[in-house]
Amino acid sequence: MAFQIVLNFLIAFVWVFLKNTWDGPTFVGGYILGIIILFLFRRFFDRRFYMEKVYAIVKLLLIFLRELLKANIDVLKEVLRPKLNIKPCIFALPISVKKDWEITTLANLITLTPGTLVIDISDDNSILYIHAINIEDVNEVIDDIHNTFEKAIMEVSR
Repeated sequence: MAFQIVLNFLIAFVWVFLKNTWDGPTFVGGYILGIIILFLFRRFFDRRFYMEKVYAIVKLLLIFLRELLKANIDVLKEVLRPKLNIKPCIFALPISVKKDWEITTLANLITLTPGTLVIDISDDNSILYIHAINIEDVNEVIDDIHNTFEKAIMEVSR
């Protein structure tokens, strides 16, 4: 991936030299031209096209922002409710991510979402123990985490 990024910058600089215009839009145009060239020659690289990984990272960030907004609204509803009617829960989340940075990213995304907190990781790194402030159905929350955060992290890493 790093080689493709460097090659894309090199193509953009060559474009700037050929156009003999030293400004930002010319560089951006050369960078876009480099993306197109690298996309056309992607079969010659041993790794996948780097813009796929960039797309997966942006998708993960957007998923996190969506979940962050939803969780903030849910916590705000609970705080503003006249009578406190919450069902706190600690549950075990079996995970399928294996690398240390994937587990750390998943744990951080869960912890940064209001209303949830990762309190422990099993010794074999296969289960996260999570405290949630209000849960109706544990299986629904587990499925939601698997289908959002965990799936997006695996798209970035693989």
